[in-house]
Amino acid sequence: MSEMIINTAKTGRQLVLQQVKAIPEELFDIQVGGFNNTIRWNLGHMIYWMDKYSPLVFGSPSAIPDSYEALFNTGTKPLDWTFDPPSKEELVEMLTAQLSRIISDLTPEMLGEKLSNPFSLGPFQFSTPGELLNFTLIHEAFHLGTISSQVKVLSR
Repeated sequence: MSEMIINTAKTGRQLVLQQVKAIPEELFDIQVGGFNNTIRWNLGHMIYWMDKYSPLVFGSPSAIPDSYEALFNTGTKPLDWTFDPPSKEELVEMLTAQLSRIISDLTPEMLGEKLSNPFSLGPFQFSTPGELLNFTLIHEAFHLGTISSQVKVLSR
């Protein structure tokens, strides 16, 4: 079962990378009516939260710049940014590095271990790295759907 989760994580991140690479960067910062954020924000948000869970899922420290919290944490928005966000190229590099970590560092055994302290997120509680990774995959799918919708609207 844990191997399936890892395979799903790989496939999901590959789909994100494939879609992102096809989007012209000039569309990354256009906030479409009806959407709270931009394509760049959604990508950075996905990277930020995968990294935020890294100590619990991978047992590894953060691998992103500190600035990502101010740019991409829940509740942030591009209208409030006071410094330049990462480029498309930088975001693709981060997404790729996280995929490499999933491929090389994650083992099925790691996903079934109990967290020393369950992780709470609002009404949700996660007791194992596998549960947390599963949640991360759902979260990424949600944001990939948002990005897809933004691209469709911007392409009209």
